[in-house]
Amino acid sequence: MRRVPAEAKVYVDGQVLDGEQACVSVFDRGFLYGDGVYEVTRTVRGEPLFLAEHLDRLAASARAIELELPPHPRIAAAVGQTLQALGQPRAYLRIVVTRGAGEIGLDPACADAPLLVVIARPLQLPDQRLYRDGAAVVCVPLRRNAPGHLPPEVKSGNYLTSVLATAAARRRGAYEAVLCDQQGHIAEGASSNLFFVQGGRVRTPPLAAGLLPGITRRVVLELLRGHGVPCEEAPVTRQEAAEADEAFLTSSVRGVMPVVRLDDRPIGTGRPGPLTRALGVWYGEHIGEAPP
Repeated sequence: MRRVPAEAKVYVDGQVLDGEQACVSVFDRGFLYGDGVYEVTRTVRGEPLFLAEHLDRLAASARAIELELPPHPRIAAAVGQTLQALGQPRAYLRIVVTRGAGEIGLDPACADAPLLVVIARPLQLPDQRLYRDGAAVVCVPLRRNAPGHLPPEVKSGNYLTSVLATAAARRRGAYEAVLCDQQGHIAEGASSNLFFVQGGRVRTPPLAAGLLPGITRRVVLELLRGHGVPCEEAPVTRQEAAEADEAFLTSSVRGVMPVVRLDDRPIGTGRPGPLTRALGVWYGEHIGEAPP
């Protein structure tokens, strides 16, 4: 039996449906080739978090693959309709635009018209123990794209690298997979950005390492600098990551989550550190919601 998230509402090109009723054509290029772009965020008190920034990044991804997006107001209206149908103040939100359906063939000209899909469902945050006790992460053999491949700043439907990386991490009992760049330096998590604290200074891998420019990543850097915490975007070796005093990951849905183990070795004391905990409070104040 196919599993559909309970109470999901889905907007499919003009109509909001229950999750089990929503469908797209098997000839849609998003299904056939991953030929599309997407964004994920959540709501806080019924409002999509950082929606303007997510739509801007969606547009940048679409430009990079020469995909014409529906106008921003149409996407925003679809988001509003879907959330209204869901009727939940705390929701998970996914916005997808594919190149559309048509004749089977790699040529983008085979597509008829872009397809807009918005998925909303009740928000399920990770287990609170992960925020209280911290998460374990592991480095996996998969690498982020080398120069000349699809740019990492494109959030496309072709996410197989992260899917396989996550599966590898789960097999090793870890919460998140860590991917490195072609030089073996830390790049990012399968679905998160990573930060490391050493001697009171925060370092996060630079965009040049081949990572998605996370919206929460940018907000966190601004918060740290606003509170006078020294931070930099610079390469991080696996050894430097292992020797950090503290570590944490960020994403739009998870916010700020402590990381306490890397490759089966404790980071620092093996407990969430004071700066990570303080940042969780600052981030919660910024978005208007108490930290988990």
